[in-house]
Amino acid sequence: MPTLATGRSTADRPFHASGQAGFTLLELLVACLIVGILAATISFAIPDRGAHLGHEADRLARLLSIAKEEALLRATPIRLDSDLEGYRFMVWRDRRWQPIDQDPLLRARRWEAPTQLRVARADGGRQLEFGREPLDSPVRIWLQRSQGSVVIEGDGLGNFAVRQLGG
Repeated sequence: MPTLATGRSTADRPFHASGQAGFTLLELLVACLIVGILAATISFAIPDRGAHLGHEADRLARLLSIAKEEALLRATPIRLDSDLEGYRFMVWRDRRWQPIDQDPLLRARRWEAPTQLRVARADGGRQLEFGREPLDSPVRIWLQRSQGSVVIEGDGLGNFAVRQLGG
């Protein structure tokens, strides 16, 4: 026997001309379930720009570790160049900086949105460059967008970690 949302049995209620006086508990639960599924679907469909910056910072941190190892393996300096549109790694070859085009990991990349990159090294330098030495100066790299900012911290040994700063 169906139960109404008021907790009363449908057998206890007086008969109305329409045949129903309210919704059953099962009908209300199904309606709540549908609303919940729709809300979850909509929340996953809306992009979170702050998360995208975090993902890009994670990728850049991994690429910086790879660039540090590559500089040691090649025994030649590698540096990071960036602007609001993207970033690329450069290698010192033939007495000038040249882009690394043939490496699928260290190739030039575009930011998902305009991003400002700022470097501060413990030795006072403002350029991020990896040399032939396994030990380098600790570094902080700020990535900033209108939606928020993150910082990548390097310990000088090739380890980089991302810290969320907020908007």
